[in-house]
Amino acid sequence: MFYFYCLTETRLYGTLVLLLASFALRAQDNRQASKSIDIVDVGRGIFYHKPPREFSDTSKKKGETEISVLPAFGYTLQTGFAVVLSGNATFKTNDDSVTKTSVVLSNITYSQYQQIIFPFQSYIWTKNNKYNLNSDWRFMKYPQYTYGLGGNSDINGGYRIDYANIHLYETVLRKISPAVYAGLGYNFDYYWDVHEVDPPSNTATDFQTYGLSKTVVASGITANLLFDNRDNPVNAQKGSFARLSYRPNFTFLGSDANWSSMTIDLRHYIQLPGHSRNVLAIWNYDWFTVDGTPPYLMLPSTGWDPNSNTGRGYIQGRYRGRNMLYLETEYRFGITNNGLLGGVVYGNAQSVSEPLSNKFVYISPGAGVGIRIKLNKFSNTNIAVDYAIGKEGSRGFWVNLGEVF
Repeated sequence: MFYFYCLTETRLYGTLVLLLASFALRAQDNRQASKSIDIVDVGRGIFYHKPPREFSDTSKKKGETEISVLPAFGYTLQTGFAVVLSGNATFKTNDDSVTKTSVVLSNITYSQYQQIIFPFQSYIWTKNNKYNLNSDWRFMKYPQYTYGLGGNSDINGGYRIDYANIHLYETVLRKISPAVYAGLGYNFDYYWDVHEVDPPSNTATDFQTYGLSKTVVASGITANLLFDNRDNPVNAQKGSFARLSYRPNFTFLGSDANWSSMTIDLRHYIQLPGHSRNVLAIWNYDWFTVDGTPPYLMLPSTGWDPNSNTGRGYIQGRYRGRNMLYLETEYRFGITNNGLLGGVVYGNAQSVSEPLSNKFVYISPGAGVGIRIKLNKFSNTNIAVDYAIGKEGSRGFWVNLGEVF
């Protein structure tokens, strides 16, 4: 969903993309199968009768920027129908072959449920990868469903809550050895006009019992450790990513209460079979409350990782608790020789801790299949269109600009 994505809120992109893809399959007969193409090349061929742009594996030079922009309509479980304008840009801050590609991404969404979603994310690598600068800013006016606490909540017991939110995160990481970084950051969250829209009558909700407040402020520093040797942060073919982040919030920084959390994000990519474009990707995301009492809206929850991508098969916020464990495996493979279309199959499992015992009791699995459409062959950015199912009849479409992880 915002990520590499765009952040992505996940969305089902409209018929224009699928129409272009169908034209591309027919046009492929008139092009060399070994030539890599993307949607831009398809448009050039259809409307201007021009050949695909030349593709080069050489490193991007300083100042060369690849921009992908996609206006679309969409549908997801949490947004209903929505209009979306998404985009990302990739570039390098230095000409050398060592400096990694930097990424800036954003989108703006207005949904059927009067949701306004406006994220901005950047991942900037300085010369020789000495520093990694991360920004994650968001504004959200976000009516959504909540289902209470724990892993055994009733899918039919969901009701709407509403709020507005500003989210400002900044992190600076410094290289301490090849592929290893450490650094500090500052995280600020402000929620206002928080209220339940249509809660169940004649009973206290988990939100009310836990602590419902019309405004919430969380302000804290972060300590971060990062390992990243992926070949491409947008769509890795090989390598690994590991990030540990610890966030203590303090009243002297403006937070409503003192509390702390920790996240562990582990990813590994294996070319399978070797030297092919096919990739086996593995993702483990764990989110813990270390101390204190986080606000209800900031508890670990399905689809509320930084890129809003955990739990395909379930609506965002389906499961919520003080702690969460998550594991996902995805196999990515090519469909067309020109790289325009690919496919994925995947499975995941999540568990949140129970409100009284704080133990992990229930596991909620999900699985699905998807199509990948090449939006930009130079940055290797795909449009990811997935269909997933979970337990209790939960199912739906999920889409990202970029891979899910």
